[in-house]
Amino acid sequence: MALLAPPPRTPRIALDDNDDLNRLRSRMTQILASIVTILVTGWFCTFGAIPAILALMTAKHILVAILVMGLGVDAQRTEK
Repeated sequence: MALLAPPPRTPRIALDDNDDLNRLRSRMTQILASIVTILVTGWFCTFGAIPAILALMTAKHILVAILVMGLGVDAQRTEK
């Protein structure tokens, strides 16, 4: 019986920086932060007109910051 050479090794696949688990964690953090912001704003709206106006102004800025973070405006750009 002739001796057979083992099959060639499979090529290694390089892992890129787009880790799906990190993206999922980031999205879930954004969703949780948005929900908490909306709930806290609603709670402040029950205290009256002045706290409601202040809470809505603050919530607007927080929600825009969460949106900008999700769009990746502050992400580092890699050169190809």
